[in-house]
Amino acid sequence: MTAAYLREEHHMFRYAFRKFLEKEAYPYFSQWEKQGIIPRAFWTKMGENGFLCPWVDETYGGLNADFAYSVVINEELEKVGSSMVGIGLHNDIAVPYIAAYGTEEQKQKWLPKCVSGEIITAIAMTEPGAGSDLAGISTTAIRDGSFYIVNGQKTFITNGIHADVVIVVCKTNPNAKPAHQGISLLVIERDTPGFTRGRKLEKVGLHAQDTAELFFTDAKVPAENLLGEEGKGFYYLMEKLQQERLVVAIAAQTAAEVMFDLTKRYVKQRTAFGQRISEFQTVQFRLAEMATEIALGRTFLDDVIEQHILGRDVVTIVSMAKWWITEMAKRVAAESMQLHGGYGYMEEYEIARRYRDIPVSAIYAGTNEIMKMIIAKNLDLV
Repeated sequence: MTAAYLREEHHMFRYAFRKFLEKEAYPYFSQWEKQGIIPRAFWTKMGENGFLCPWVDETYGGLNADFAYSVVINEELEKVGSSMVGIGLHNDIAVPYIAAYGTEEQKQKWLPKCVSGEIITAIAMTEPGAGSDLAGISTTAIRDGSFYIVNGQKTFITNGIHADVVIVVCKTNPNAKPAHQGISLLVIERDTPGFTRGRKLEKVGLHAQDTAELFFTDAKVPAENLLGEEGKGFYYLMEKLQQERLVVAIAAQTAAEVMFDLTKRYVKQRTAFGQRISEFQTVQFRLAEMATEIALGRTFLDDVIEQHILGRDVVTIVSMAKWWITEMAKRVAAESMQLHGGYGYMEEYEIARRYRDIPVSAIYAGTNEIMKMIIAKNLDLV
């Protein structure tokens, strides 16, 4: 059943984007996984074909497209592989901060290049000692004349190697009480003195996605790179994290659907004891359970997407979608590998990669434990 928010133009866009990926991504994805990074040339091709930040206003080179186009892009990228997540982060997580809180000068400077692929973005929240608790960050940005002097370290940064522009969460007032009122967002560019990258981190999954450590040692950042108002960073994050969590849920739902299709095809081909294993009742029941959970996830997710497109408050339901769908996708991954038998543990089978890639979706964009805290808080229990 087609979601109500998808119209004919979205289906045409999906067809065009899928054809692009069949030519430019699918044949090379295994190679990118081995190399540990998606080449910048692919980003450039994405930009040339209008697949980067299509929602950006035409004034800055975008198409002024609605969020349904972002849904299509994120779904089709996930079908290629979960390591494509960095493109979704650029499109629908990092760049929206510039569009929403940037000055006209900042938008003119960065947005056109974000659309073309000349600029790749990242957002740096997590630190070695602070993850989901953003108020606990220790990176500082102290005003010194017309500059901020930034000191600190960030880790697990998606697009950390490629990024030309990083939105850095830092404390411009380390003594603020409560602590979150001292948080600001600074845009730090690639060639900033005192800004260096650490190693590309080796992860259990998402092998083609460049995740890195970032270091700031007396980094000298122009004051005009402040995004929005000083001390408002935490509130900006709380507003934009809803879409980030929705993007994670979209990817996890798509991954579950892909894993189910892979498994259904496999059990119909594989034989044991003189018959296809899809004919065994135990296999049929497990597939029936997976199909039901996936259908429930898709129905709920489509409703959340529609509410988001309409501009409604989705804080609670997007938190529900993020935690439940990512946990469901993990269950589907485990069942799918089991039904593949020994072949599911072999690298040549896609399910092995999917099994590795899906667990982190329950961790980033706020852990699922944090999602439950948000839900409980909004249930008016106290």
